[in-house]
Amino acid sequence: MKRESNELSSKARLLNILREKQGEPLSGTSIAKELSVSRVAVWKTVQSLNEAGYSIETGEKGYFLNPKNEKDFLYPWEFAQKENQFYHYKNTTSTMDRARETALSASNNASVSKEALIFTAEKQSAGRGRNGRTWVSRQGGLFFSILEKPNLSISNYILISLIMQIAIVRSITKICSKKAYLRWPNDIYINGKKIAGITTELSGEGNMISWLTSGIGVNVNNPPPSVKAVSCSEIIGCQISRRDVLNKILNDIETVKETFSSKAAYSQGNSALAKEWNSLTDCTGAKAVVFEPVNDLHNSDNAEEKQRRILARGIFQGIDPAGRCILKTDESSLFFNHGTVSLAFLNP
Repeated sequence: MKRESNELSSKARLLNILREKQGEPLSGTSIAKELSVSRVAVWKTVQSLNEAGYSIETGEKGYFLNPKNEKDFLYPWEFAQKENQFYHYKNTTSTMDRARETALSASNNASVSKEALIFTAEKQSAGRGRNGRTWVSRQGGLFFSILEKPNLSISNYILISLIMQIAIVRSITKICSKKAYLRWPNDIYINGKKIAGITTELSGEGNMISWLTSGIGVNVNNPPPSVKAVSCSEIIGCQISRRDVLNKILNDIETVKETFSSKAAYSQGNSALAKEWNSLTDCTGAKAVVFEPVNDLHNSDNAEEKQRRILARGIFQGIDPAGRCILKTDESSLFFNHGTVSLAFLNP
């Protein structure tokens, strides 16, 4: 569901009014006057919000919303002036799938070029990670995709991913009041455990990007999917608002874009962006292996190589301005693009 107008919807305005009252009742007449609508329209909006899961109660003195009964919704009208950029799904395969459908729809191409579109979901039945892997989407997590049309060549698509990673690691650090770190190619860690990840998909025409989607998953209130993962609530010790987390991430993305766009020489990468990324990783100097996944290696007796093909071993030296992993070996320094390769650290 997405609005086409830049004005706040009646749902957003009504919720704002009720929340300002902090649980005190407000008459239908006064709400109607403030919204410049009829009392019937107010009643219909209240009914619609209740059907969406809100607990707006009706008493002798009017309508009221008990702050203690507030739920952590991700509906478009919860995001103020960004409302018209949102699509929200209660259940979907993956927000990446919905973003791709929108990007491929001729009727939506114009809107994609004007502003980024954000796709959120309460549940995903087929969340997507890199190289076709599944992102476990447990209840309470934050799963969303951002669809945009950057003015970039296909060869420089990784710059968008770096911006997203820097913004998310900054947001999570602030939210958890604990330092979060980046790990190449697309993960965020706290205390050596994964808390968020990013994947990208794009389409191009000639050498330019037609559209690019960034799929982002953050463990917020959900149980961590493995002992190697952690959630924000586990670190903080209490449940937090996914809506607040998403707002912080979106604001930080804009801040990072503004900070580095003026310094960017996108045709040759962005050295300032790479420098910032390298300052936010905790694995520089760690022993690592670069590998690519292998579906079937019948001739290998090595258990490790049956699951992945080792391309190189060495010391991780961060990334270069093109976002490439730098691996120092005994012989030389090797550079690896994101592509299908991954990096495993041996002593992070």
